Amino acid sequence: MAAYEVITGGSPWPSRYTFSPAVRAGNLLFISGTTAGDERGQLVGPGDIVAQTRYIFQKFGRLLRAAGGGFEHIVETTDYVTTTENYARTAAVRREFFGDRFPTATGVIVAGLLREGALIEISAVAVLPDKA
Repeated sequence: MAAYEVITGGSPWPSRYTFSPAVRAGNLLFISGTTAGDERGQLVGPGDIVAQTRYIFQKFGRLLRAAGGGFEHIVETTDYVTTTENYARTAAVRREFFGDRFPTATGVIVAGLLREGALIEISAVAVLPDKA
């Protein structure tokens, strides 16, 4: 048995990538830094950090469901942002997905991200329920 399980959220994962979208190790789920790239490789919400944040959390939702969890299981997020313009508006998006139970969070301002045009990249850690 493998020490961990790769979670792709039901989407095919390109073999050119040398990382996994998420990895479940026991009850821990580690979600890689994620940008608002869609299945065709196009950036969702160019120039709009709020739209990008919402799309990233939608992607997280697919990964969490595939791993047997939900947003209530996320215990930590890290946001990497290239701008603070409208960043405060992403708090409303967090409320949409987390309700009133928020994970710990860290925000880091960076000079740039690998995905051209991305304004935000988010990673997360979740503690999942035991597998049945």
